[in-house]
Amino acid sequence: MDKIKVALVHDWLTGRRGGEKVLEVLAEIFPEAPIYTLFHFPNSQIPEIEKRKIYTSFLQKAPFLRRYYRFYLPLFPLAIELFDLQGYDLIISSSHCVAKGIIARPGALHVAYIHSPMRYAWNQYYAYFSPRRLSFFQRLFIPPIIHYLRLWDVASSARVDYFVANSINVARRIERYYHRQAEVIYPPVDTDFFHPSTDNSRENYFLIVSALVPYKKIELAIEAFNRLGWPLIIIGQGPEEKKLKRLAYGNIKFLKNISDDDLRYFYQRARAFILPGEEDFGIAPVEAQACGTPVIALGRGGSKETVLPDITGVLFEEATVEALLEALDKFNRLPFNRAAIRQHAENFSRDIFRNKMAGLITRIWLKHGGQS
Repeated sequence: MDKIKVALVHDWLTGRRGGEKVLEVLAEIFPEAPIYTLFHFPNSQIPEIEKRKIYTSFLQKAPFLRRYYRFYLPLFPLAIELFDLQGYDLIISSSHCVAKGIIARPGALHVAYIHSPMRYAWNQYYAYFSPRRLSFFQRLFIPPIIHYLRLWDVASSARVDYFVANSINVARRIERYYHRQAEVIYPPVDTDFFHPSTDNSRENYFLIVSALVPYKKIELAIEAFNRLGWPLIIIGQGPEEKKLKRLAYGNIKFLKNISDDDLRYFYQRARAFILPGEEDFGIAPVEAQACGTPVIALGRGGSKETVLPDITGVLFEEATVEALLEALDKFNRLPFNRAAIRQHAENFSRDIFRNKMAGLITRIWLKHGGQS
C-alpha cells in the first residue's frame, strides 16, 4: 500500500482525549498521510501530530473559536464537505461528530472509525438539551438544528464504504441509526506507559479523569462523595466546570492541564477510578486498570466490555447516587489483585490496535480492488 495516496480526517484537534489517541496510531500506520480537521489549536497535540501537514476548514479563522467552538456546530457539516479530497485513494476518518461526512471521489475507499454516532443528536440528546437546561430562546432554535443534524448524519453515513466501531456498544448504535454493520476494534491504550507503580503504594483518594460535559454524570459522583466526605480528585475540564465546582465540598479537588507523568501517578495511587456515566468505550478506565487500579463504573455502554465485575472493578446498574454508594460499599469489601487488573488491561494495548487496524485496512483495500 506504499504507492496509494492516503488522507486522515479527524473532527477537531483541541486536546488529547481518546479520539486523538486513535488518530496518533493511525498516523503511525500511515506516516506520510496529511490530516484534515475542522480546526486545530496549536500545541494541543503530541509533537508527532503537530509536525504533520494539517489542513483546517474555514472555521479555523472563526471569531472566538477557542472558547466558543461548540457554538459553530450548525456549520460543521458544511465545513467538512468543503474539504477537497479528490486526490486521495484511501481516506480514513476518525469520527464522533462529522468527520465521516467527507466527500471522497468515486472509486476511492473511505473507512470510518466511529467513536460514536453524534452523541448530542442521538443517545445523549437529553443529557445536553433537556428542557430544564435550555432557555426559552434555546428551546426555539436548538431542536430544529439538531433535527437537521440528524438528517445530515444519516444521509452522510452512505458515503462511508466500511465502518469500524470502537466497541460493541457503538456498533449497535451504528446499526440502529445508520442501518449499517460495523467491525469492532477497541481503541488503543498505552499499556507501556501506564503501568503499576514499582512500590505498589496507594493513597487515600478516588479518581475521575473525564471531560466535564453533561453526559459524563460527574455531578452524581460529586453528590456521593459529598455525602461520604471521602477524598475525590477530578482531572479534566469542560463547559460544566464552574457548575461542578459549585456543587463540590472541600473533600473534592479539581485539576486540569497536568502532564502525562502526573496523570500516571494519580492513576497508580488512587484507591479506585470512578466512572459515573455511560461511555462509548472509555479509554481512561482502561488506563487506570493498566496501572493496576480497580474501576467503579456504571454498568452500561463500554464499561460492560472493559471492566470484569468483582475482578477488575465493580459495576452498578442505575445512574443514581444510591447505586454508586452501594458500589463503593461493595468495593470496600472486595479484595483486588493488581496484577490481574493489569493483565486484563493489556488486551487493549496500542500494539493490538495497530495490528488489527493495519490488517483490516489492508484486507478491505485488497477487496476493494487495490494492490498492496
